[in-house]
Amino acid sequence: LPIIFLMPVIQLVVLSFTATFELQNVKFYAVDYDRSEITDQLVRKFQANEYYTLVGQGMSESKTREMLSSGEIDMALIVPPAMDRKISKEQSVRVMLMIDAVSSNKASLIQSYSRSIIQDFNRSILPEYHWFRSQPRVAGISTHMRIWYNPTLDYINYMVPGILVVLITMIALFLSGMNIVREKEIGTMEQLNVTPIRKSEFIISKLLPMWMLALVELTIGLLIAYWGFGVPFEGSILTVYSASALYLVAVQGIGLYVSTVTYTQQQAMFISWFMMVIFILMGGLFTPIESMPLWAQKLTYINPVAYFIDIMRMVMLKGSGYPDFWPQMIALSIFAIASVSFSIKQYSKIQQD
Repeated sequence: LPIIFLMPVIQLVVLSFTATFELQNVKFYAVDYDRSEITDQLVRKFQANEYYTLVGQGMSESKTREMLSSGEIDMALIVPPAMDRKISKEQSVRVMLMIDAVSSNKASLIQSYSRSIIQDFNRSILPEYHWFRSQPRVAGISTHMRIWYNPTLDYINYMVPGILVVLITMIALFLSGMNIVREKEIGTMEQLNVTPIRKSEFIISKLLPMWMLALVELTIGLLIAYWGFGVPFEGSILTVYSASALYLVAVQGIGLYVSTVTYTQQQAMFISWFMMVIFILMGGLFTPIESMPLWAQKLTYINPVAYFIDIMRMVMLKGSGYPDFWPQMIALSIFAIASVSFSIKQYSKIQQD
């Protein structure tokens, strides 16, 4: 019991802080061949950003390459000679960014953030030059962004609902997967088969305790998410629990089926873990389903985790109701009926054997 209750809580707390794709602590090195006031301003512009840390400055590209190769820095900012003079003469200047792209996601974020900083810096310095001030002003289009559902763009708000789904899935799938097979291992399966208990009563007796336990875990996770991480809860708590109840039946049905077709708890654990990894990686927790290849997107149609992650994020962040995610609820209903039916059928075969 301590493992069952303590493990998900620790995982929720740890994963919510570590499973993030936000840009953090970008170490950069400045190679300044111009040595002018304007290049100093550009370097300070990067330093003023909370995500960037200046490691050092110099005039050697070979040293910069060595630092990139050794992992000492994530990016190098290389300013060409005569940058100030070229700008004052209405000439364009190219600034080089050398980025460590071992992690493609991090590299794309660094490139995007750095380009935004340089563009902002460019807009701020141009009014200082006479040739720019003499240019006629042309009316343009201004944009105003309004960010809905996650105004602060806090990645924790996006990740925590998905991590909650993973935690209750682990409880439901693993414990259910080892339930019936444990009876086989300790030799009590034959004793159960000769009792007058019905198949449906047997399956319900194996499903109900773990179902209630997973809902308790969900409650603890929701409290930690709301009070510990400040994740907004815009929807109805009854909607969350009703959708969770249906989802858990679907997942536990899969776990019980695994338990009926295996002969040892070790086999059940390996199969459950294999399915769990597939469900998580293709469920949209870390990578949006829309960004996956077309064949992978089609495979998510048979992934119950993908449906429930959608529901949790929609309810918690958007305040959505049943009319907004009825297709997902229908899919989970089909999964629940099919998985429990297959489990009952497979248990009937075990009794006959």
